[in-house]
Amino acid sequence: MKRLLVLLFALTISAYVCSCGNKKSQPENSVSETVQAENVTEPEIKEPSKLVNKMTEAELSKVDKHALTLLDEPEESTTEAEPEQTEHTVSVEFHTPSIDELRESIESYRDQMTDEEYEEALDYIEDAVEKGENGGIPYPDYILVDGYIVSHHIPYSDPDYDGGQIEFILTTMSEDGEIESEELSFESFEVYLDWIRKEDAGIGYSDEEIELDILHVQLANEALKTGDYEILPEGTVDVQDRSLYFGYDESGDYRDTWEFDREAVEAIKDSVDEISIYDEELDEEFVVHVTLPPDYDKDKTYPVFFLTDGIWRFGNCPELRKVMENGEAAPVILVSLYYSYNITDPDGSLRYYDFVANRDKLLDFITDNLMPYLCESYNIDCESSALYGHSDGGVFSHNALFKSDLYENQPFGSYIIGSPALWGLYNYNEHFNISSDEVMNDYGYFDRNDKLDKKVFLCGGDQEDPDYADNYNGHDTTLEGLEKLRKRLEAKKADMTYKLYDSHHYQYIPEMLIEYLKENYPV
Repeated sequence: MKRLLVLLFALTISAYVCSCGNKKSQPENSVSETVQAENVTEPEIKEPSKLVNKMTEAELSKVDKHALTLLDEPEESTTEAEPEQTEHTVSVEFHTPSIDELRESIESYRDQMTDEEYEEALDYIEDAVEKGENGGIPYPDYILVDGYIVSHHIPYSDPDYDGGQIEFILTTMSEDGEIESEELSFESFEVYLDWIRKEDAGIGYSDEEIELDILHVQLANEALKTGDYEILPEGTVDVQDRSLYFGYDESGDYRDTWEFDREAVEAIKDSVDEISIYDEELDEEFVVHVTLPPDYDKDKTYPVFFLTDGIWRFGNCPELRKVMENGEAAPVILVSLYYSYNITDPDGSLRYYDFVANRDKLLDFITDNLMPYLCESYNIDCESSALYGHSDGGVFSHNALFKSDLYENQPFGSYIIGSPALWGLYNYNEHFNISSDEVMNDYGYFDRNDKLDKKVFLCGGDQEDPDYADNYNGHDTTLEGLEKLRKRLEAKKADMTYKLYDSHHYQYIPEMLIEYLKENYPV
């Protein structure tokens, strides 16, 4: 899935996705405030943990443990070109916005409307209410051509479009995670198509892909103009099914999108096991990197330092291992998790789905599938192991911590909740069955338990709130949500450490991980 363009009245996930990759510039880190729990003891040497592996036979059959392949050159797709399709299908799922949805949409675009347009919109709503109407005019929510969702604006999706000038508002996310809206205007349909060609070329589409994308737009536009399309019942399109998006290619290879120092990884590659593993519940293929510590002894027991977002965090593993090498931390097994190399997620929507919307399914996978499998392959001390998550991953690690008591398996004794984007939980609750009240109650953990029996490290960057200012929509900022979580844990006398760094949203992560390793796994 190479791109999801967010159009007026269309569902968007990108607006609530945080970018957490490594960048070259790293600010100086310092402690803004630290609260350290007392009586924290050094980890003891323990017997290997026993977890119950709940993988299905199909999942077990797909596990493949092998040497590191990240350094391999991406393979060229060998898929043969399909014969040109002569008959095409167009399907449309309509959505009728409620009065409340119309009001919210109007207010969200108030600064882009003239006073006259704003008043006309309000009059329209008042008229609908007086007539007893429940909502507005149905509009095409999703348009599919040959089974692919068309992610571009389709002129005839606007009932007022007369075939001439095309105008619409395009909302996208910049590389630094900022949400940007732009008013676009084209004098004709052909000029608009030329613009799409340039956009597709900028993304990296091949000439064949560009022309196929153009064809889909043309077919969708003609179908809406003539009414020659199939109507899908509302709720038919599953936006989490990535095979519905143009550009999704299971045979692709996206190793070149991973962020790491090639020379540093080359130096430790013989100490890295790579595991391909599939989860039926998520219908997702993952790649796991297991970085073994210096002088690894298969007969000894080690804690696991589990890092989500392996596309960025595996790149930190050479430096973390070096800390062990230098005798500044005890040996631990570093585990990083990300999607397989044939999956790309440039806009972060897949990451949002799994860390936020599908966070329970991801937790099932890690708790009952992946960690038990790792415990069968390595001698692991789960009680001393730690789970790390940042941003949307921080939403996930918060979920993992406060639902840990609901599982028979206990793969982690410590949790890192970094800059949790809890504000993302308030958006599109109706689409993902997310209860923000449940989240702010820490999933009822303290209704079920008198105390928290896990260790927690809360952290963030003291300069990060402005980074996503456009996304809070009146709810708690990242740091406000973090501070409230801190107070709830303090009130319960949890074994908790809280620290803010002199940093924006993600720049502090590399130093934080090293610091955590040294302090929580002392020699």
